[in-house]
Amino acid sequence: MSSTKEFRAELTTDYDRLKEIKAFDDTKSGVKALVDSGIVEIPRIFIRPPHELTDELNQGKSTLQVPVVDLSGIEVEDQRKKVVDEIREASEKWGFFQLINHGVPSSVLEGMIDGTRKFHEQDVELKREYYSRDRATRRVRYETDLHLYNSKTVNWRDTLNISMIATGTIEPEEIPEICRKEFLEFMDHIRKLGEALLNLLSEALGLKPDHLKAMECVKGQTLVCHYYPACPQPELTLGTDKHTDPDFLTILLQDQSGGLQVVHNNQWVDVEPIEQGLVVNIGDFLQILSNDKFLSVNHRVLANKTGPRISVACFFTGVFEPPKMYGPIKELISEEKTPLYKEFLVSDYITEFFSRPLDKSVLDLFRL
Repeated sequence: MSSTKEFRAELTTDYDRLKEIKAFDDTKSGVKALVDSGIVEIPRIFIRPPHELTDELNQGKSTLQVPVVDLSGIEVEDQRKKVVDEIREASEKWGFFQLINHGVPSSVLEGMIDGTRKFHEQDVELKREYYSRDRATRRVRYETDLHLYNSKTVNWRDTLNISMIATGTIEPEEIPEICRKEFLEFMDHIRKLGEALLNLLSEALGLKPDHLKAMECVKGQTLVCHYYPACPQPELTLGTDKHTDPDFLTILLQDQSGGLQVVHNNQWVDVEPIEQGLVVNIGDFLQILSNDKFLSVNHRVLANKTGPRISVACFFTGVFEPPKMYGPIKELISEEKTPLYKEFLVSDYITEFFSRPLDKSVLDLFRL
């Protein structure tokens, strides 16, 4: 089949979707194996619903650009104030910004992209040792689509997921040897950058610099190393469906392929890759803590005819255990600005996030 119209016609016939998803999952080989097999048409489980494909054709192209923040010189008072103002505006209006001069060496960034590539491009039998959908006990997992069984469309990507959500640490020997060195170097720098950003975000909220750090927002982390293979029919699927992040803050390293988009003014805006830049976005938890002052916004990744696209996202999730309640910060509450959300446990929020399709936001469940 060669046209979107023909695909829409085919989608009206009945088929056992769950059976096809399970058969794909049981291969433990991921999307890359499909591409390596030489397919020229993508399996039906990856094809988006007809109404989405129609809407996509009718949407215009935005020429807006995500704000770019230069972190150089933040030790100097005047420059720091400028950076805080820029971060405040970006967090309030976009929920996204890009960082340059962030202090993470280019060799570390390039090493992490290369380490992710090496993991995903090794022999499939070696990757299968890590294949699992068990989030509860497997801290290091290779998988395709976290929401495989409850999303309407399977996403066109494979992921190495390294969870440090409970303690913020992991034993080096748990990490695949092929990318262990790169991972450890990258996380050492990203944790420090995450702390620095939370200090700046605290100031942007009018709080003391260490306010969010004192709330242990930086404690737990999860690192997801995505591999988006070239797709023979990219117009029919997505690399990652639209979603918001269940965390306080996300720092993303992306290669130069492009494909990441964010919603702004009801339009999809490309987040153009910047050489040695990092993408930062506000997560759901920080929108709740800021009482809607900062925004957690929908974003997605397009599939691409060329590839692979490689990205690495670090999610700062706060305290998972022992249970700790988070809610709107009392300093941001007043008679005029009453709380908009109820308190939540990180564990409850994330459980809810994984129990529903990726594109269904959890935020509204916690809104008062």
